[in-house]
Amino acid sequence: MARAMWSGTLSFGLVTVPVALYSATEDHSVRFRQLQRGTSDRVRNQRVNERTGEEVPYADVVKGFELAEGEYVVVEPQELEEISPGRSKTIEILGFVELDQVEPILFDKTYYLGPKGKEYAKVYALLREALGRTGKAGIAKFAMRGREYLTAVHAEGDTLTLHTMHFADEVRDPHGEVDNLPEADLALQERELKAAEQLIGMLAMEWRPDDYHDDYEARVRELVEAKLEGREVVRSEEPVVATNVVDLMEVLNRSMAAVGRAPAPTAESEPESERPVVAAKEKAKSAARKAAGTAAAKAAKPTGSRLGELTKAQLYEKASELDVKGRSSMTRDELQEAVEKAAGPKRRLKAVS
Repeated sequence: MARAMWSGTLSFGLVTVPVALYSATEDHSVRFRQLQRGTSDRVRNQRVNERTGEEVPYADVVKGFELAEGEYVVVEPQELEEISPGRSKTIEILGFVELDQVEPILFDKTYYLGPKGKEYAKVYALLREALGRTGKAGIAKFAMRGREYLTAVHAEGDTLTLHTMHFADEVRDPHGEVDNLPEADLALQERELKAAEQLIGMLAMEWRPDDYHDDYEARVRELVEAKLEGREVVRSEEPVVATNVVDLMEVLNRSMAAVGRAPAPTAESEPESERPVVAAKEKAKSAARKAAGTAAAKAAKPTGSRLGELTKAQLYEKASELDVKGRSSMTRDELQEAVEKAAGPKRRLKAVS
């Protein structure tokens, strides 16, 4: 079992329960050491006096708050400890809010809260069940490692989860940070909005976090393994081209056609504003007529020709079913080729013919 990062008391009203805090996530990033090129010598960071170039012992390091260039207010470590909120050992819930009222941008890190001992399980379960039934989150402050945190505590399954949060004044105003933001009253064509909304609806899916993987981490590991074996890894990515505003409607229509649920509308068909909607309706009718005759085909493994119609996400799902190795680092075309091979030689020959 993991060791607790912090322990103290969780309280709401006059009800208190001793709790321990555990990290809810872990970082799987590939770690590298710094070496001097051409050697196996480690490169380490040191505390060095900028003026003399000499290393400074940790015991001789103090804090300095800069007032002006070269002018500081010096603060000793003991002075910071005396005013540190780290001595507090209580997560005091100040009040309860609807969890969906808290903007996602305010959330920082996530932790699990557990009862500090079996004898506190009932009080812990009481708060967990009450929060679960009401859908509320408790807003609280607590201190850890010399810093005070604003937090939200809520029930998630059979566990209490604590999210550390940014204070409101720590969130930057996007209008002061982001260039070229469109004006709030920018005129948009209704037909383009309807097409964009329809495309979003066509791409709607069930959220399954297990379907997503860190492709970059897999590629880094592949690079390390390849270099260890003396191989060279070369990857080419297709350049991303910005959407031409003039052809926005055409791009939206082609996007819907690519999803495979609506044929690309023609200029001579329905009125421009109705084309994407009508196209989707016609496709739905066609799909209903063919449903009875295609049940067996859908149940079978996909042939090469059908694979060409699938998105990368759909191909990844097929690759997962067939246990294709290295699928998380593959491009869409590589996934299609791997699925074709894994499906068997007979199906590949049938697709070629």
